[in-house]
Amino acid sequence: MALVLLFIVLLTLCFTVLIYLLKPTAMEKAVTSHLSEIETRLDQPANNTILRDEALRSNTIVDDLVGRLPWAAAIERLVKQSGNDWRANNVFLVSVLASVLVGWLAAVIFTTLIGAVIGVAAGAAPYVYLSVLVNTRRRRFGDLLPEAVDLMSRGLRAGHSISAVLEMVGTEIADPIGSEFRALHKEQTLGLPIRDAMMNLVARMPVDDMRFLATAILLQKESGGNLAQILDKTSALVRERARLRGQVRIYTAQGRITGWILCGAPFIMFALISLVNHQYEKTLFSNKLGLWMVYISLGLMLLGVLTIRKIIDVKV
Repeated sequence: MALVLLFIVLLTLCFTVLIYLLKPTAMEKAVTSHLSEIETRLDQPANNTILRDEALRSNTIVDDLVGRLPWAAAIERLVKQSGNDWRANNVFLVSVLASVLVGWLAAVIFTTLIGAVIGVAAGAAPYVYLSVLVNTRRRRFGDLLPEAVDLMSRGLRAGHSISAVLEMVGTEIADPIGSEFRALHKEQTLGLPIRDAMMNLVARMPVDDMRFLATAILLQKESGGNLAQILDKTSALVRERARLRGQVRIYTAQGRITGWILCGAPFIMFALISLVNHQYEKTLFSNKLGLWMVYISLGLMLLGVLTIRKIIDVKV
């Protein structure tokens, strides 16, 4: 059985490396996509819209089936907010394949139930990775937003228009604010109203500080007023919220560290003991009482993680 598993793992690794080496380059993908668009445009009648297609799926049968799933829109939104150009269907297929393969190997090595749990965890890994990217990007966006608002205020006082100020922010401020405001200015250049462009920006970066800025700009466009002064007050509000978030993170640091230690210590100890004496931990998976102890421990661990997260999750 061990030789069979080793053969399967080596075969999978070889095919993975082969697929990675044979995959087309970015230039080849761009040329193929451009040729496909030209062919489709020649075969199909002209559309009556010039709006950019926001779909993250291609036109294959599998991709269409994945696109009809109820959670496809949520995956597309998660990918878009993470700042990646991945396709939602690829993320879903990688998740399914990882869940099946890792779950099957874990079921062969351990038990069926533990294999199912590990398979679910492996299937959730791409979404967890995207969620981490989204949270990191939002945190970076919030740190740079006061600087962007100050730049907008100074640009308006210097006599620039709101469109020029938005372009200035996209050019002068680092990513992710720079890329998001460049996309905002590009949408405006293509003729999209500023309200719709702002709503698209809020959809891509749904943080409260960005909602405050969008509300201030849109209210000034509708009711008038000194936008530079409004932006100064918005900047002060954003900086105060950032200061409070920093204090909350300091006060809740002990709880977060405790949660990481409580979650990671059992698995680290299990791995170390298994390396020293593989037969020492075998009773947990060969005895019915040991299996129940493992299941109850995992359930209590999950309950503890949710409890700690509820305690340290302070809204600002």
